[in-house]
Amino acid sequence: MTTTNARPEVIEDKPDLDRRPGRWIGHWTPEDPGFWRTTGSRIARRNLIWSIFAEHIGFSVWLLWSIVVVRLGDAGWQLTTSQALWLTAVPSGVGALLRLPYTFAVPVFGGRNWTVVSALLLIVPCAGLAWAVEHPEIGFLPLLLIAASAGLGGGNFASSMANISFFYPEREKGWALGLNAAGGNIGVAVVQFVVPQVIVLGGGLVLARAGLMYIPLAVIAAVCAYLFMDNLVEAKADVGPVWSSLRHRDTWVMSLLYIGTFGSFIGYSAAFPTLLTSVFGRPDTALAWAFLGAAVGSFCRPFGGRLADLVGGARVTVVSFVLMAVGALAALWSVERRSMTLFFAAFLLLFVATGVGNGSTYRMISKIFRVKGEDLGGTPEVMLAMRRQAAGALGIISSVGAFGGFLVPICYAWARSTYGGIQPALRFYVGFFLVLLAVTWVAYLRPGSRMARARV
Repeated sequence: MTTTNARPEVIEDKPDLDRRPGRWIGHWTPEDPGFWRTTGSRIARRNLIWSIFAEHIGFSVWLLWSIVVVRLGDAGWQLTTSQALWLTAVPSGVGALLRLPYTFAVPVFGGRNWTVVSALLLIVPCAGLAWAVEHPEIGFLPLLLIAASAGLGGGNFASSMANISFFYPEREKGWALGLNAAGGNIGVAVVQFVVPQVIVLGGGLVLARAGLMYIPLAVIAAVCAYLFMDNLVEAKADVGPVWSSLRHRDTWVMSLLYIGTFGSFIGYSAAFPTLLTSVFGRPDTALAWAFLGAAVGSFCRPFGGRLADLVGGARVTVVSFVLMAVGALAALWSVERRSMTLFFAAFLLLFVATGVGNGSTYRMISKIFRVKGEDLGGTPEVMLAMRRQAAGALGIISSVGAFGGFLVPICYAWARSTYGGIQPALRFYVGFFLVLLAVTWVAYLRPGSRMARARV
């Protein structure tokens, strides 16, 4: 005897997915609880896992130079502190620029297809680094240009986040995007921990291994994306929604806030080893322990997203800016008193705050566009258009925010060369974080405002 309410067997490639050649999925409705429970969640989780892996390798390649510069002197390079900071800053700037075309690549080529291509592109900076560090005679400018190619790894983030945002329902995006971003961010800590060990294996110093070790990993990431990820027809729209997202004031407000959260995270990650070496003369500490900053920031990111899901992203973001201001003040105090222990602790607080803020600000973006869609009537067509615009905004905001990774080391280099210390840069950051706190409150927490009522 059969019953009409019996649950059907769950088959991943069931007809309602509208499977098409090239691993394209034509039917994707994550907001439908039944679809999500029986089919969507498993496919989304699989895509998230391999997206995290590819993005992790990309982040690692992006920040390779942050730790390599600490040992360039031992490989025959004679660089000033300002030159070392430029080598860490330029890849961040290039990565920020590339996030714009990488965002457009998802709707043009498909998320899975572009993940394959972007992973293979990482071979270029890895091979370039492996060759350049062994040839000090080429001079600083060619070295800087080769370091700039590491920015290819920074572009991966924008396409990955835009792609994954389509797979998950609104109620789970904070956690999913937080995990995706954290998996990439932790690549910074991994590269700063692993590379110092690998380059001295067997005795001596072989800096070329820093690049060579990531070439096979990039190939593996590309193969796994090809075999296990999917493209969504919903995400393969024209690039119009990306341009449309530029018309919203909130896209630019959130870009500014993301400079303060992610820009600070990637900038401090890039500069931290060099600062420990130049300010306190402790390259041994930089090589052994600098990775902890990026590690704690990365682990805190998904929890920032989860907290934003529960209490609202704007509230969490405000708290994170308060902690950043406190951390910058503590770092300033430690430099003036020459306390490396306090300096290290202050930067760990900064990394925790940036990690939480990264998760909460990214969670705010999709919620803001959902509220805008509801205000325009909330029809399925309007909400789909807003999801596409939100995905475009994610890429734009991640690109603008990533410029913080360029500005932070440059600001330290300027302060060091002009004033002989990094104190002016730290004073600027205290004021900057307080300004961002005020902007967040006015735009999204002001009593009576639509965004405050929606707990963005």
